[in-house]
Amino acid sequence: MTSTFEDIRLVVLDMAGTTVADGGLVERAFEAAAAEMGVAPGSADHAEKLDHVRATMGESKISVFRHLFGAEDLARRANTAFEKAYGELVDGGLIAPVPGAREAIEQLQADGRTVVLTTGFARVTQDAVLGALGWRGLVPVTLCPADAGGRGRPFPDMVLEAFVRTKAADDVRQVAVAGDTSYDVLSGVRAGAGLVAGVRTGAHGDAEFDAAGATHVLDSVTELPFLLKGVL
Repeated sequence: MTSTFEDIRLVVLDMAGTTVADGGLVERAFEAAAAEMGVAPGSADHAEKLDHVRATMGESKISVFRHLFGAEDLARRANTAFEKAYGELVDGGLIAPVPGAREAIEQLQADGRTVVLTTGFARVTQDAVLGALGWRGLVPVTLCPADAGGRGRPFPDMVLEAFVRTKAADDVRQVAVAGDTSYDVLSGVRAGAGLVAGVRTGAHGDAEFDAAGATHVLDSVTELPFLLKGVL
């Protein structure tokens, strides 16, 4: 691997917090899910569950609700309420691209690299976000946990699914992964990616990225094309 990362062929990017600015919609959608499950606003239980949601940004949402509510039927009920609320907020125009993110994705592709967008949300929510942003068709492949057998981050499955599905790289070391949470970083590390970057536009910061094994920390995903070309 050269110092300019010219061998990177596949770039796997997170959505919310990394390429998409959602303005705290995860917490607002959680409020709806909590109400559906009878968790009283202002209660200690509510505060504890919200803290867990904040701490696990980037993780598969159904996994988060399994932790919070235990039984599978309760977790699925909460997840359905969450996804419905988040979708309605998205449809209300409350999301936007991270400034310069689309241009960064287009530049990565112009440089001959394949870009895949991943999320911890369900497919229906991912499609709603892509549609609201006008990003359908922006990249050749978008993945949610269900597309990788049901396991989202911090497991490496979505990164490896991108590797297998696109056939853009010959070696996992030719893969770059970037995201705004320690879960994104850990999934990239576990997949064996040659470059794993945390970005400072979302949920977590340098300490979490370093602890998870990030090779780089960037102010924004907009810096990634320059890093890969060795000019950053």
